[in-house]
Amino acid sequence: MNDVARIKPEDKYVSVDGLKLRYIEEGSGPSVLFLHGASLGSSADVFLRNLGPFAKAGFRAVAFDLPGFGLSDIPEKQSTAQQRISIPKFIDAAGLGKTALIAHSRSGGFAVQLALEDSSRYSHVIILGTGSLLPLQTEAQVGRYEAVQARVDKEMAQKEPTLEDARKLLQADTFNHSLISEEDVAVRYSRMIGRNFQAHQERQNHDAPAGSAAPAKPAKPLWERLADLKMPLLMIFGREDRAHAGERAELLKKQQPQINLHIVNGCKHMVHWDAFDDLMRLGVPFLKS
Repeated sequence: MNDVARIKPEDKYVSVDGLKLRYIEEGSGPSVLFLHGASLGSSADVFLRNLGPFAKAGFRAVAFDLPGFGLSDIPEKQSTAQQRISIPKFIDAAGLGKTALIAHSRSGGFAVQLALEDSSRYSHVIILGTGSLLPLQTEAQVGRYEAVQARVDKEMAQKEPTLEDARKLLQADTFNHSLISEEDVAVRYSRMIGRNFQAHQERQNHDAPAGSAAPAKPAKPLWERLADLKMPLLMIFGREDRAHAGERAELLKKQQPQINLHIVNGCKHMVHWDAFDDLMRLGVPFLKS
């Protein structure tokens, strides 16, 4: 991507279950909805460099802040289920009609669940760096990333992040640091502090209450159900992404060779940044197929 000019589209809002949800969009044509991840500071803004090029390719490219993120309202009680359910409700409120989903990180799981629940609503699914849709790590792989992430989560839970923390977070998730502008850092920081930081703390407490038992796992993990999807699926992972994602993606490719899965070298967790060109090269003809 690297010389694509970014002009920030105007913020728009729709009401879903009494909450104001903020979104940005560019272009006209078949709808493509970008879904951001769940880390502190995530928002529709992570797709600012992607919306314009997809709009120029002939799509209505839309990204919205999930409830409790960015500039969207924060529900009284936050949960992953509530966030997932907000997606089809947002689609209806924004008048997107039948929509393609481009989902990053944790939202990839949302996208697959929604597509399995109601295939009539979604035309295509593109997954970007969703580790939960890969086979589990082996015992030999587990450890280093989890220890680092546990420390980061603990630090984030104890004090509001600084501007430098925002920079480090983006650098940790991006292979090519030259892609990170001062504007990127400033926007990410603005989405990490104040009410968003408080919302993040509440989500952490809700997802992992003190002394609670581990949640029951579904009988069949989502990565084993990918073949059940009734619409085209494209998956893109970074070779250098966290938690051995590159190796695990290779394993999924070997176990389910029918899946349209690509592993990009020189790419970490921010697939839509590091692998911008690959996303355009693969994604546009995929969505037009």
